[in-house]
Amino acid sequence: MRFILLSAVLGLLTLDAAGADEAFRPEAGKFPPLEKAHSYRGELVFVDHANRRGSLRVEGSGVFRRNDPHPFAMLPYGMVCYHGAPADLRDIPLGTVLHVRAFLPPDPKISAVPVLPVNNKEKDANHSRGTGIAPAENHVLLLEDEVSHCLREGNVWKLKEVEIKNNEGMILASREAKAGGDGKGSEESLSFDAATRIWRGRECLDVADLVAEGLWPASGKKSLNGQAVQLGITWKPTLGGVFTRFHISDIWLDDTAVQRAAHNQTETHKAFIRSRWMPAWVDAVEYGKFGRATVTATLFGGMDASLYADFKKSVPALMNGVENTLKHTEGGTAGPAQMAARGTIRDVTQVPGEVPLGSSGIQIRFETDLITEGMRPTRIVRVRPASWPDVHLPREEHLDSGSFSLEDRFPTPAIFPKY
Repeated sequence: MRFILLSAVLGLLTLDAAGADEAFRPEAGKFPPLEKAHSYRGELVFVDHANRRGSLRVEGSGVFRRNDPHPFAMLPYGMVCYHGAPADLRDIPLGTVLHVRAFLPPDPKISAVPVLPVNNKEKDANHSRGTGIAPAENHVLLLEDEVSHCLREGNVWKLKEVEIKNNEGMILASREAKAGGDGKGSEESLSFDAATRIWRGRECLDVADLVAEGLWPASGKKSLNGQAVQLGITWKPTLGGVFTRFHISDIWLDDTAVQRAAHNQTETHKAFIRSRWMPAWVDAVEYGKFGRATVTATLFGGMDASLYADFKKSVPALMNGVENTLKHTEGGTAGPAQMAARGTIRDVTQVPGEVPLGSSGIQIRFETDLITEGMRPTRIVRVRPASWPDVHLPREEHLDSGSFSLEDRFPTPAIFPKY
């Protein structure tokens, strides 16, 4: 299975922590370097999918359960990965532990989440919470669950020992390099229970199945001899006053199971993008007469290759301006297709050189006879080949044409109907 997401990311080297210490603010029209991102991880506790933002309980140096949820926003070209495949925020269950690569807000004046002091990650939050739980770097380039993170970095979890009673218990494991791992990675104790899903090939098992097969004991401890697996990790309240302990939601026992999960998630995301349109930003505009123009735009990265394959020379297409949240700004009463510029893709080219994360490296030239206000250099757009489905989006995913205001990016209780 070919993912532009994986080909763009797998070739990247491990982040240089020293290089990421200095806060970095992205510039409009430039994809920021991944090595300058601040890295952290936390539990997903809130999602505002229509505005591509949410909150994470960030792991710090103190008691995890006491940490306040920390708001984050996806950059327009920010990528979400779930089960080793492209995803949208709406696909990720609350409670999932996610790895984050993030920057300062590109433009603090229009940030969709609070703007914090640049050194906020160094401040001690007190009350046993410690430092690092509210970084100013809250605009995300890459958000990935545990299995996506391990696949990207070439790691596996090696299971050392299981201790079980009544189909729940603890597993001692370490995250290590898949190739050349020496079994000496830092060990971590993770909980599991009867709801933990265990994937083997195309089967979905549970803890009781492994006990029945004699692979795990019904009670007590058993060595697992460093069995290599992939894990899904969440957080839940823990008995015994443990400060920080994570929980296993899923165990993938083999590559077939991992590939199956990635395939299912990819199909979900492909259907989503075809209905919401491919995001891009405008590189240049050549104006003609009477509203004619040719727009050069770079398609964003992180999608399945089959989506990019639909962008071909001479294909009819639609283009519409969108917010930095990727919410369509000109929706009309029937959705974006009613107000979008219509035209033809004149050229599709692959940008030479290394493709930065967030970019597909694919550039299109789109010609229209009626360009709209939202199509200017560095502005964000969405593009749809005419062959993609023409569906009407739900109301919360586009702004009313002609009545847009900055307050629309920060919904208040007024967004709810009055009964």
